[in-house]
Amino acid sequence: MSEDTIRLVTIGRIFRRRWRLLAVLAVVGALVGYGASVVVFPPRYTASSPVLLPGLWEERELLTQVDLATSSAVVDRAADALHWPGASGTELRDQVSAKAADGNIITISGTADTPKRAQQLSDQVAQQFVQYTAQIAGSGTDSVKTTANDALRKQVEETNRRISDLAKAADPGQTVESVQARTALENLRTSLEGAMKKVDEANPATNKAGMVVMGPAAPPTGETAPTRMQLIVGGALLFFLLAVIGHLVAARMNRRLRTEPEIAAALGSTLLGTVDVAGERRAHRPEGGGSRARIRRLLGVDTPWDTPAPQKSGDEASRRLRYRRVCTRLRDRLPGAQRLLVVVPDGDEIARRAAGQLVAEAKSPSLRVVEVSVDRPIVPDRDTESGALVVLSADSWTAEELAGIAEACADGRHEVVGIVVADLVQDRPTRSAGQLPDDATLALAVRGHATGGSA
Repeated sequence: MSEDTIRLVTIGRIFRRRWRLLAVLAVVGALVGYGASVVVFPPRYTASSPVLLPGLWEERELLTQVDLATSSAVVDRAADALHWPGASGTELRDQVSAKAADGNIITISGTADTPKRAQQLSDQVAQQFVQYTAQIAGSGTDSVKTTANDALRKQVEETNRRISDLAKAADPGQTVESVQARTALENLRTSLEGAMKKVDEANPATNKAGMVVMGPAAPPTGETAPTRMQLIVGGALLFFLLAVIGHLVAARMNRRLRTEPEIAAALGSTLLGTVDVAGERRAHRPEGGGSRARIRRLLGVDTPWDTPAPQKSGDEASRRLRYRRVCTRLRDRLPGAQRLLVVVPDGDEIARRAAGQLVAEAKSPSLRVVEVSVDRPIVPDRDTESGALVVLSADSWTAEELAGIAEACADGRHEVVGIVVADLVQDRPTRSAGQLPDDATLALAVRGHATGGSA
């Protein structure tokens, strides 16, 4: 799989063969998300208060008002008004936000640990913002400008009265001079009123004062994201995805040998054949009753997940025929050999069963089975054996592990004369008694002989 593309069948195989582990990791992720919601992200609630800014405002001016609404001057006043224990203006500043909306509306939001406190915070900040902006509009140079405009307005009104008096005192006749005089006075009145109107429109205190809080903040109806449920679901999903990705990465980095040429090259010998072992795949580990082994069996991680499903095999006669052919090739390779050592990697259940069947089928030379640890391989010293036959299953061991077994055989003065690869297959129903071959009764003797030979 290290060179294959990731396909849906691979994901499905992970779900089928590792569903227990995935379920446990999802529960662990949910617990981690719950713990984060209690310790790191406690429940928070947010309420918002809208403030209307009458008049004409440019975008940059609205942004200035947004910054002013969250400034320390406004938030400190809100903190003093609320009198919350341990809640200073510096702490509340992180809980207050503002943004400009369409229609010259600034929305001020407050976040707290309860809905009531969030509502109180947003309302108080909005009120302090309106009061602060009103103080700014009515102080300093703006106050001086307002006083000057009031004086100017009074002068204009006085001038209008003088114009009216002059118009009445003018000659009421219809002479050209009198008509021109009255027309000039009316034009002067119109010009004064237009100038005064422009002054009023240009006065920021007239147009941009009077900010209004449009109403109290509505009570929050739910928690602010991330909510506790979102953290729980997110933690479960995160751990689940990490587990799937971890399986895919492990499969990409898998260095176990699958093909017969790779196995033969790693052991430096010749492949004598491939035999079938009917049954179910078991863990490639020594059997044990420790707590760690029980946990592995409970989670379903004691067997590899990335191996393809076993192929259907023929009947028992065809499987035995494969073993006999291997024995024939072995006799042809070593005509005078009387005894051979069968080396099986420790924990390879498929290879161990195949070795037992070879012992049962072999007439000459006789075979003696030994299981060798792949971590620290040690092979018995050569006695009367003419060499070593290595039996193992495919997709179970790496090139380094097999090279270690070959070196152990060399240290024991055993030449690796051949390799037999055992494949797991699905068993088919046994033939009826009338269809069995003549030597079918050898099955019971095979089991007894295999047990005695491997002891």
